[in-house]
Amino acid sequence: MTKAVLGIIGGSGLYDMECLENKRAETVSTPWGEPSDRLVFGSIGGTDVVFLPRHGVGHRIPPSDINYRANIDALKRVGVTDLVSISACGSFREELSPGTFVLVDQFIDRTRGRISSFFGAGCVAHVSLAHPVSPRLADRVEAAVRACNIDHVRGGTYLAMEGPQFSTYAESQLYRSWGCDVIGMTNMPEAKLAREAELCYASVAMVTDYDCWHPEHGEVDVPEILRVLAQNSSNAKALVQALAEAFPAEHETCPISSDRALDTAILTAPDKRDPALLAKLDAVAGRVLAAG
Repeated sequence: MTKAVLGIIGGSGLYDMECLENKRAETVSTPWGEPSDRLVFGSIGGTDVVFLPRHGVGHRIPPSDINYRANIDALKRVGVTDLVSISACGSFREELSPGTFVLVDQFIDRTRGRISSFFGAGCVAHVSLAHPVSPRLADRVEAAVRACNIDHVRGGTYLAMEGPQFSTYAESQLYRSWGCDVIGMTNMPEAKLAREAELCYASVAMVTDYDCWHPEHGEVDVPEILRVLAQNSSNAKALVQALAEAFPAEHETCPISSDRALDTAILTAPDKRDPALLAKLDAVAGRVLAAG
């Protein structure tokens, strides 16, 4: 069995995790560049936790400039087995009001120009992303949300937009017509890369606003978003504490094999693989590459 290490990526409004015991920060370098900030190590209720602020402390990095590959590689490199993404989002549904936590289970990627894979020329791989969220991890997140009495919905589709601007009214209506539930700027390519790194991944999207489709709310209001963010941040920290306190000591095998996603994903013959790329894949794909 593998020791469980819980990774938390904190989005807008979540830049620190005060509840961590024996907290220490460490700079972790990766072959893909530098992560958003130093990784913060600690424990909660006996569970090892690694926290990374997605935008950096002080919100220095916009969504399109986040080094998603470095973030995921760094977390994998230090032993994270289960990764929970926490991020702010806009809502496309009347019932998903500001303050609601949506445990999303599907994504539509509308980002442009972001590097979305660790693999490429010299080592080609295709992982399955039909079900991008690991259900057993999502079960544990939902139990934690319930324990904290946070308004939430299990399941939903997250539309990942490029940003940094918010949607036009026409775009907002289009995404609603597609059946999307929430919109944000950061869960892609993060979820794709987590799957390539064989990390169990779950996403908590914290609603801050109604985007711009709602006839009674109009344009996205940044000061109002910041007010809601403060409350969401407090709830998110409570969620993480409850999740970690009840987390198993050993990593639970994923029922959809997200923790073994590379078993049949690599197509390039061993003798045709680029040694330079293989060296960069040491943390992400070392398990399967070592087996040839």
